Amino acid sequence: MPKFFTMKKTFLLLLAMILLTIGSAQERAKATLPSIDVKTLNGKTFNTKNITNNGKPILISLWATWCKPCIAELMAINDVYDDWQEETGVVLYAISIDDTKTAAKVAPFVNGKGWDFIVLQDINWDLKRAMNVVDVPFLCLLNGNGEIVWSHTSYAPGSEKGVFELVKKVAKGEEVKSKN
Repeated sequence: MPKFFTMKKTFLLLLAMILLTIGSAQERAKATLPSIDVKTLNGKTFNTKNITNNGKPILISLWATWCKPCIAELMAINDVYDDWQEETGVVLYAISIDDTKTAAKVAPFVNGKGWDFIVLQDINWDLKRAMNVVDVPFLCLLNGNGEIVWSHTSYAPGSEKGVFELVKKVAKGEEVKSKN
Protein backbone atom coordinates (compact mmCIF):
# COMPACT_ATOMS: atom_id res chain seq x y z
CA MET A 1 0.00 0.00 0.00
CA PRO A 2 2.81 2.54 0.54
CA LYS A 3 3.68 2.41 -3.19
CA PHE A 4 0.07 3.23 -4.17
CA PHE A 5 0.00 6.08 -1.66
CA THR A 6 3.19 7.53 -3.17
CA MET A 7 1.87 7.21 -6.73
CA LYS A 8 -1.38 8.90 -5.71
CA LYS A 9 0.54 11.74 -4.05
CA THR A 10 2.77 12.12 -7.10
CA PHE A 11 -0.23 12.16 -9.43
CA LEU A 12 -2.01 14.85 -7.37
CA LEU A 13 1.14 16.95 -7.17
CA LEU A 14 1.63 16.68 -10.93
CA LEU A 15 -2.02 17.58 -11.57
CA ALA A 16 -1.77 20.63 -9.32
CA MET A 17 1.37 21.80 -11.13
CA ILE A 18 -0.32 21.43 -14.53
CA LEU A 19 -3.37 23.39 -13.40
CA LEU A 20 -1.23 26.18 -11.96
CA THR A 21 0.78 26.37 -15.19
CA ILE A 22 -2.36 26.59 -17.31
CA GLY A 23 -3.80 29.32 -15.07
CA SER A 24 -0.58 31.35 -15.23
CA ALA A 25 -0.41 31.04 -19.03
CA GLN A 26 -4.00 32.22 -19.36
CA GLU A 27 -3.28 35.27 -17.23
CA ARG A 28 -0.21 36.11 -19.31
CA ALA A 29 -2.12 35.81 -22.60
CA LYS A 30 -4.53 38.72 -22.18
CA ALA A 31 -6.70 39.52 -25.16
CA THR A 32 -5.95 42.48 -27.35
CA LEU A 33 -7.86 44.03 -30.22
CA PRO A 34 -7.47 42.11 -33.44
CA SER A 35 -5.72 43.92 -36.31
CA ILE A 36 -8.64 44.77 -38.60
CA ASP A 37 -9.08 47.45 -41.26
CA VAL A 38 -12.08 49.69 -40.63
CA LYS A 39 -13.00 53.06 -42.16
CA THR A 40 -12.92 56.60 -40.85
CA LEU A 41 -15.99 58.77 -41.41
CA ASN A 42 -14.28 60.30 -44.45
CA GLY A 43 -13.68 56.85 -45.98
CA LYS A 44 -9.99 56.36 -45.21
CA THR A 45 -8.72 52.98 -44.06
CA PHE A 46 -7.75 52.75 -40.40
CA ASN A 47 -6.31 49.63 -38.78
CA THR A 48 -7.41 48.84 -35.24
CA LYS A 49 -3.80 48.08 -34.26
CA ASN A 50 -3.37 51.87 -34.38
CA ILE A 51 -5.85 52.38 -31.53
CA THR A 52 -3.63 53.73 -28.76
CA ASN A 53 -3.80 56.29 -25.98
CA ASN A 54 -0.28 56.81 -24.61
CA GLY A 55 -0.71 54.28 -21.80
CA LYS A 56 -4.13 55.57 -20.73
CA PRO A 57 -7.47 53.71 -20.82
CA ILE A 58 -9.38 53.17 -24.04
CA LEU A 59 -13.07 52.38 -24.46
CA ILE A 60 -14.27 50.64 -27.62
CA SER A 61 -17.97 50.77 -28.38
CA LEU A 62 -19.55 48.74 -31.16
CA TRP A 63 -22.85 50.38 -32.03
CA ALA A 64 -25.30 51.10 -34.88
CA THR A 65 -27.57 53.97 -35.87
CA TRP A 66 -30.59 51.63 -35.72
CA CYS A 67 -29.79 50.45 -32.16
CA LYS A 68 -31.67 52.52 -29.56
CA PRO A 69 -29.73 51.18 -26.54
CA CYS A 70 -26.47 51.95 -28.41
CA ILE A 71 -27.52 55.55 -28.95
CA ALA A 72 -28.68 55.89 -25.34
CA GLU A 73 -25.34 54.58 -24.05
CA LEU A 74 -23.26 56.83 -26.29
CA MET A 75 -25.41 59.87 -25.44
CA ALA A 76 -25.00 59.16 -21.71
CA ILE A 77 -21.23 58.81 -22.11
CA ASN A 78 -21.08 61.94 -24.29
CA ASP A 79 -22.73 63.94 -21.49
CA VAL A 80 -19.83 63.14 -19.13
CA TYR A 81 -17.03 62.43 -21.62
CA ASP A 82 -15.15 65.69 -21.06
CA ASP A 83 -15.06 65.02 -17.30
CA TRP A 84 -13.94 61.42 -17.87
CA GLN A 85 -11.13 62.58 -20.15
CA GLU A 86 -10.01 65.26 -17.73
CA GLU A 87 -9.89 62.84 -14.79
CA THR A 88 -8.50 59.72 -16.49
CA GLY A 89 -7.34 60.59 -20.01
CA VAL A 90 -9.66 57.92 -21.43
CA VAL A 91 -10.39 57.92 -25.16
CA LEU A 92 -13.53 56.39 -26.69
CA TYR A 93 -13.60 54.83 -30.14
CA ALA A 94 -17.22 54.41 -31.25
CA ILE A 95 -17.16 51.88 -34.08
CA SER A 96 -20.37 51.70 -36.09
CA ILE A 97 -21.45 48.32 -37.45
CA ASP A 98 -23.91 49.88 -39.88
CA ASP A 99 -23.68 47.90 -43.13
CA THR A 100 -23.48 49.22 -46.70
CA LYS A 101 -27.21 50.02 -46.70
CA THR A 102 -27.01 52.40 -43.72
CA ALA A 103 -23.30 53.36 -43.56
CA ALA A 104 -23.89 56.66 -45.38
CA LYS A 105 -26.15 57.76 -42.50
CA VAL A 106 -23.41 57.43 -39.87
CA ALA A 107 -21.48 60.69 -40.43
CA PRO A 108 -24.58 62.94 -40.54
CA PHE A 109 -25.98 61.07 -37.54
CA VAL A 110 -22.78 61.59 -35.50
CA ASN A 111 -22.51 65.24 -36.53
CA GLY A 112 -26.12 65.79 -35.49
CA LYS A 113 -25.39 64.30 -32.06
CA GLY A 114 -22.24 66.40 -31.57
CA TRP A 115 -20.22 63.48 -30.27
CA ASP A 116 -16.62 64.30 -29.39
CA PHE A 117 -15.23 60.78 -29.54
CA ILE A 118 -13.52 59.09 -32.46
CA VAL A 119 -16.01 57.37 -34.75
CA LEU A 120 -15.03 54.59 -37.13
CA GLN A 121 -17.02 52.19 -39.32
CA ASP A 122 -16.90 48.38 -39.46
CA ILE A 123 -19.11 48.14 -42.55
CA ASN A 124 -18.36 44.47 -43.32
CA TRP A 125 -18.45 43.43 -39.64
CA ASP A 126 -14.86 42.18 -39.78
CA LEU A 127 -14.03 43.56 -36.33
CA LYS A 128 -17.36 42.45 -34.89
CA ARG A 129 -16.73 38.89 -36.10
CA ALA A 130 -13.07 38.85 -35.03
CA MET A 131 -14.09 39.89 -31.51
CA ASN A 132 -16.96 37.36 -31.41
CA VAL A 133 -19.49 40.10 -30.71
CA VAL A 134 -23.05 38.89 -31.15
CA ASP A 135 -25.13 41.82 -29.91
CA VAL A 136 -24.75 45.57 -29.67
CA PRO A 137 -24.25 47.73 -27.80
CA PHE A 138 -20.91 46.17 -26.96
CA LEU A 139 -18.43 48.07 -24.83
CA CYS A 140 -14.93 47.01 -23.88
CA LEU A 141 -12.20 48.62 -21.81
CA LEU A 142 -8.50 48.41 -22.67
CA ASN A 143 -5.72 49.14 -20.24
CA GLY A 144 -2.65 51.23 -21.04
CA ASN A 145 -1.00 48.20 -22.66
CA GLY A 146 -3.90 47.72 -25.08
CA GLU A 147 -5.18 44.60 -23.30
CA ILE A 148 -8.93 44.07 -23.07
CA VAL A 149 -9.61 43.99 -19.34
CA TRP A 150 -13.41 44.24 -19.34
CA SER A 151 -16.28 43.90 -21.78
CA HIS A 152 -20.04 44.08 -21.64
CA THR A 153 -23.03 43.72 -23.95
CA SER A 154 -26.26 45.71 -23.47
CA TYR A 155 -27.02 49.01 -21.78
CA ALA A 156 -29.18 50.12 -18.89
CA PRO A 157 -29.56 53.80 -17.95
CA GLY A 158 -27.01 54.69 -15.30
CA SER A 159 -24.62 51.84 -16.11
CA GLU A 160 -22.13 54.38 -17.45
CA LYS A 161 -21.37 55.25 -13.81
CA GLY A 162 -20.07 51.72 -13.26
CA VAL A 163 -18.07 51.94 -16.47
CA PHE A 164 -16.43 55.14 -15.24
CA GLU A 165 -15.46 53.46 -11.96
CA LEU A 166 -13.70 50.77 -14.00
CA VAL A 167 -12.01 53.39 -16.19
CA LYS A 168 -10.70 55.13 -13.05
CA LYS A 169 -9.27 51.84 -11.75
CA VAL A 170 -7.53 51.16 -15.06
CA ALA A 171 -6.18 54.74 -15.14
CA LYS A 172 -4.62 54.11 -11.71
CA GLY A 173 -3.10 50.84 -12.92
CA GLU A 174 -5.41 48.71 -10.81
CA GLU A 175 -6.61 45.29 -11.93
CA VAL A 176 -10.15 44.97 -13.27
CA LYS A 177 -11.98 41.67 -13.26
CA SER A 178 -13.64 41.02 -16.62
CA LYS A 179 -17.40 40.77 -16.44
CA ASN A 180 -17.81 38.75 -19.66
